[in-house]
Order: sequence, then structure tokens, then C-alpha cells
Amino acid sequence: MNLTGGQMVCESLIREGVDVIFGLPGGAILPLYQTLPEYPQLRHILVRHEQGAAHAADGYARVTGRPGVAWATSGPGATNLVTGIASAQMDSVPMVVITGQVSRAAIGSDAFQETDTTGITLPITKHNYLIMDPAEIPQAIHEAFHIANSGRPGPVLVDIPKDVFQEKGVFEYPNKIDLPGYKPTLGGHASQIKKAAKLISESQRPVILAGHGIIFSEAYDELKELAEKAQIPVITTLLGISSFPDDHLLCVGMPGMHGMAYASLAIEEADLLIALGMRFDDRITGKRSAFALGSRKIHIDIDPSEIGKNIPVDVPIVGDLKSVLTKLNKHIEPATHVGWLQRIEDLKSKHPSMNIRDTDKLLPQYIIQQLSEATDGNAYVVTGVGQHQMWAAQHYVYKEPRSFVTSGGSGAMGYEVPGAMGVQVGKPDKVVWSVAGDGGFQMTMAELATMVENNIPVKFAIINNNYLGMVRQWQEFFYQKNYVATSYTHNPDFVKLAEAFGMLGIRVTDKTQVRSAIEKAMDYDGPALIDFVVEEEENVFPMIPAGQTIHDLIEEPAPEKAMRQ
Repeated sequence: MNLTGGQMVCESLIREGVDVIFGLPGGAILPLYQTLPEYPQLRHILVRHEQGAAHAADGYARVTGRPGVAWATSGPGATNLVTGIASAQMDSVPMVVITGQVSRAAIGSDAFQETDTTGITLPITKHNYLIMDPAEIPQAIHEAFHIANSGRPGPVLVDIPKDVFQEKGVFEYPNKIDLPGYKPTLGGHASQIKKAAKLISESQRPVILAGHGIIFSEAYDELKELAEKAQIPVITTLLGISSFPDDHLLCVGMPGMHGMAYASLAIEEADLLIALGMRFDDRITGKRSAFALGSRKIHIDIDPSEIGKNIPVDVPIVGDLKSVLTKLNKHIEPATHVGWLQRIEDLKSKHPSMNIRDTDKLLPQYIIQQLSEATDGNAYVVTGVGQHQMWAAQHYVYKEPRSFVTSGGSGAMGYEVPGAMGVQVGKPDKVVWSVAGDGGFQMTMAELATMVENNIPVKFAIINNNYLGMVRQWQEFFYQKNYVATSYTHNPDFVKLAEAFGMLGIRVTDKTQVRSAIEKAMDYDGPALIDFVVEEEENVFPMIPAGQTIHDLIEEPAPEKAMRQ
């Protein structure tokens, strides 16, 4: 059938199972928008800023496992997407981004709102396209979804000139993919899998390092089988949180810069590290030349470029985690590591990283603990980057798969607002909490209007300390408290702001108000915001300074009283 390029885009998205698009129109992409009324099965959510569209598509993808879709116009519309695309690329999140471009005849002439979108995004996408003929659209979009959601996931961008949207052509949707240079390895090498099983059987002090790959491969059951069958403690990376239940007896938590001290110490004492879908990020390894020198290492990842990139390994296995672990588990003999598990319990006792000091002050850690209890660990929690992110990672007990969502590798402030919007759209029947810093929240808070307009009932917990908290903490520790450009002396009244947007707003200044405020927000039928006015100079502990080792660990000074979480 003959269709315009804009109609071809919409038809192609429907063939790929797309049900929602986050976007904002402009001149170059307007012909595509004008076709939307013909396709009521495509829900379009009009954001207030294109960065919000990218982060929302990212959040949607993380919790559904399906590529999120974002649209924007040429020039500033496309460049406003860049932060969100880069964040998705760093965290291996599948997205398909469609941008408008100036008409073909105007490309290269510095036309109004012209930008080399494919050139700008080449380093931060898994692949991108510039479409010069409407007949190319179906194939490009079919390939874009395949590339975005296969192998190591990532964002793919399709840039389409305005006149290509308007021009007609024959629509033929391809029924197969033919990409000779793109064939991800899925099954893993049989002999390497046997070598890994042998190392596991010989190990006395093994640990599993579970990363984001477990989540995207949906290898939750296979991970649990391996851990339980061989009685191996599981340590989760920041992005691996919610890949293994936090309340499981074998869960040891998060290691690294702001991870649990006992998790980092367990890595140091282990004789075998089994790294699953993680990339030995510097926030975990610290000084690479001194990282876990006493252990042998198995690394399983679908991206061969990650294996050996940061840390040398003994048994590399390239493949999809669900497939590889299914095969590996067949070679694993039941085992116990009673002494090793007891040693980890001893480390927990000697280094109780999750203590919250007994005080009348309103502490962020206490808020997260109360949030965890009020939701029974079953909410989806979305954060930006900084202190609030670390407290949310430490003190919430995650029981649901995919339920911790954050900008990890990129560390994008402002992710917490639109990211939570995308998560709620992807999981409409779930409770979604955005744990936000007062700094990051203000970067993208315009999307509150989008949520009210579309009745997207995200609950916001602003950890309001009037500082760029993590930057201030570094200035305290490493710059002799020389606080420069980190203090907010005139934050808005967040309650009035929420009310101005049409949301419920609550302010909490005392710890006795915390639980009732959380429950009130959850009972409210719609988006709600709680402004938690917390201690301004509270720090995140434990802390291993950047580039240092476990021997440089800074543990919180012992409080007069502490309560175990």
C-alpha cells in the first residue's frame, strides 16, 4: 500500500508492538505528528522538555523489557535528548529514538534548526540511521528495534528529514532481519562453561557479582538456582539491585564506593568471583591494580568488549546470561560453604553498615527505611544521582525484579522525575516512588505537569537538604569543607509548587511525621509529593574514596546508640 513516510513510521511502530510514545513536536517532525490521529492505538504523552521524553522512555524500557520510544524535532529538540540517550547507552537500556530533520535539500546549508543529529549521537547510540527515502523507513525501524533489544541492549536513533515524512512510497514491512555484521553470541562456549563449573566446585570462598545483565536477560530464576544450589553469597552492583531479592539469606547487598562494607570485604576475601552481566565499574573496583587480587575470576557477559576490559579474568564466557546460566547450572553440584557464609555474617556484625543512629533528627536513611516498610519492599523506586541515590540503594529492601531504577553509569541528575514517569506508565498497576534530590528534582520538575495532565500517579519523596549533597560531602572530606557552589539558599516551596501543578503536597520536618505522610501520599489518587526537610550535612557511609581500596574504607563514627535495620 502507498503511505506517507509519517504513516510508515506509525505503521512500523505498531508492527513492533509499541503502545506509548514520549515526545514533543516541532517544525521538522510535524508531518509525523499530523498522522497520529489516524493511529489511536499509539498513545502519545506530551512532555515539557525533550530530556524528559528520553528519560521517560528509558524508565519505561527498564521495567517492561521493551524498547522505550521517544520523539523530538530537529536541532534543539534532538540535542535536548542527548543526556537521556547517553544515560541509556551507559546503562544498556533499549530505546528507539525518532527525530525530525530539515528537508533533504536543506541538509548542510545551516538551515533553521538544523543539527547533525546522527553525528552528535554516533558515540552515544548503539546504532543510528539517517533516512533519505521513505521506502527505507520500514526496514530501518524493524532493524532499530532488533538492534536495540538484542545482544547488549542500547538506544538506536532514526533521523528522518521533514520531506521524507511527507513523501509517499510503497509500504512493505520486512519479515526478517538480515544484518550480516551483527550476530550476538548467545549460548556461551561449552568448554568455557565446564571450566567455570570446575572453578566453582573447587572454590571455598566464592561470591557472585550480579549486574544489570541479569535484569535485561531476565535470568532471575537461573541466578537464584546457582546461588542456592552451590550456596554462594550474592553481591549486587548498583544496577544489579533487584536482580536478587534483598531479603534472601544469600543476599549480601551492594559493594564499592558507597556499598556495604561487608560486601566489599567479602569480595576482598573471596577466592572466586563469578561476575554476571556487570562491567567491573570503577565505583566497585576502586584502584583496579589492587582489586580482589586473591581471587580467580569468571566473567559472563553478552558483550565481549567488556570481558577483560577493566579486570583480567580466568574464565571468560560470552553469551546471554539466561542461556549460559541454564547450561552452567546443569554442571553445578550441590555444595555448602558453611564456614564462608559464617565469615560473611561475622563481617556484617563487625561492620554493620546499615545502622541508623538513634536520634530525634530527621535523617534520610530513616525515611528510606520507613518507605521500605510502608511498601513492604514491593514498590518501584526511581532515583537520580547523589546521596539520595545511595541511601535508596542501601536502605530499601527490594523484593520485586526490576524495581530499582536509576541512572547508573551516566549519573544524570534530573533522571528521578521523568524516569519515574516512564516507570509508572510501564507499570500502571504498581506503586512507583521517585526518591529525589532537591537539586536533581529542580532540573526536570516541569514533568510534574505532564504527570498531572495524564494522571500518572507517581509519588515523590524529595530528600531536601538545600545542598548538592554528594558534591558537598566530597568538599567536606577532600577539600577541607571549602563549600563552593553547592548550597541552595533559595529553594522553592516544594509543597506550594506541587499544589500549583495540581498535585498533593506534604511537608515533613519531624521524624514522627514520616510514616503518616508516606501513607497519605499512597492513599491519594494521583501524583503526590512529600518535601522531607532533612539534616543538611548528613553524609553517606560507608565510603571508599575514588581510586582507593578497601583498606581506605571510611566507616561512620560509632554512634552512641544504633538500631539495626
